Amino acid sequence: MGKLFGTDGIRGVVNENLNAELAFEVGCAAAQVLAQDTGKTKPLFTIGKDTRISSDLLEGALIAGLCSAGADVLHLGVIPTPAVAFLTVANKADAGIVISASHNPFEHNGIKIFNGQGFKLSDALENAIEDIVLFNQKSPLCTGADIGQVTYADQQEAEAYIDHLVSTVDTDLAGMRILVDCANGAASATAGRLFDRFPKLHTDIINADPNGININRDCGSTHIDHLAAMVKAGGYDLGIAFDGDADRCLAVDDTGSDIDGDQVLAICGSSLLERGELAGETLVATVMSNLGLRLFARDRGLKLLCTDVGDRNVLEQMEAGGFVLGGEQSGHTIFRRYTTTGDGELTALQLLAVVHKSGKKSSELAGMCVRYPQVLVNVPVSNKEKKTEIMASESLREAVAQVETELGEDGRVLVRPSGTEPLVRVMVEATEETNAIAFAEKLANIIKNL
Repeated sequence: MGKLFGTDGIRGVVNENLNAELAFEVGCAAAQVLAQDTGKTKPLFTIGKDTRISSDLLEGALIAGLCSAGADVLHLGVIPTPAVAFLTVANKADAGIVISASHNPFEHNGIKIFNGQGFKLSDALENAIEDIVLFNQKSPLCTGADIGQVTYADQQEAEAYIDHLVSTVDTDLAGMRILVDCANGAASATAGRLFDRFPKLHTDIINADPNGININRDCGSTHIDHLAAMVKAGGYDLGIAFDGDADRCLAVDDTGSDIDGDQVLAICGSSLLERGELAGETLVATVMSNLGLRLFARDRGLKLLCTDVGDRNVLEQMEAGGFVLGGEQSGHTIFRRYTTTGDGELTALQLLAVVHKSGKKSSELAGMCVRYPQVLVNVPVSNKEKKTEIMASESLREAVAQVETELGEDGRVLVRPSGTEPLVRVMVEATEETNAIAFAEKLANIIKNL
């Protein structure tokens, strides 16, 4: 039987492989596991959601499961994922649950669980929940006064989160003009109120009218072209794009060019370095970060540590080394001084503060970290065993080494098996896109013939 939890919680298409029955069982199991882990008979869970039409359905089932197994619930409503992590800690809850499928289309949804410290739930606890759900190991449901209760949060909870975000910057952002894309997702509930806290900042907001099925549809961080065109045409200093649950943020500079997560790390990392606040003079990124970030770090004497793909891996490396800034090219940026997870609205504020204090245009700051052409080819394979065989191939190893030699310091090769799909991914970076394409296709053809 397959696993429930992937790299970012439980994901699926609602009423195909993720339904109310499963959500109820996960709620029961989570209550049981957290009760055992904390020693409490009635653990407290916070629960928040994004704007998908299916989020109410899953929320109701989860709450029913939690309360049936004796847990109490603090209902937060529509709110960004990082706000749930923050409010879990602020309310001294034992765990927090987010109902969201992040940047995916509205048909998809997911269940992600934080522990009482605001970090993603450990593998051990996730496995314990899986065992109960998959092998029907749950305890009898509670009766009488042992049944859990639900408390419905008022606006003060969201305001406490916004207060926290505002406290992380020491500038009024006066004179700047920004355009913010909420992806018709969770940021629709908080972004307007957040930026209203800066009355000298001119903010226009788009895609903040969710209807249950328009989340991420041609908007937000996965569809940034429309925002880019509006920023350029409207003469804005910066455009901000969130994803469906607002845990990631990408940006658009004053010329309409994208600012990706690597460039956010470079801009904010440089500022922290200048202030003597970049612990270990180190940035943490992933193996998919662009060569441009590596060269940026090298030229400035910074250390760049790269983990496997996934913000969980980035955070683990940050925690192990005591580092304060890390993230992914996709826009998950972790400012460890202020948060335990990627936070799109926090990232937007930090980026805005650096641009404002610098007195420079956002395009000038983004230009410090040049993006090299990056070509990604996905090669289908038959099964997991075939992926293992390919990755152990001596002929592939020799071919990769030859390409790396030809590229020298002006390029990079990464061949890795997908952790979730029957694919081997080939990524090549080079100063010239034609070279990147040619080398990527060469390696892909070798893999196809293995």
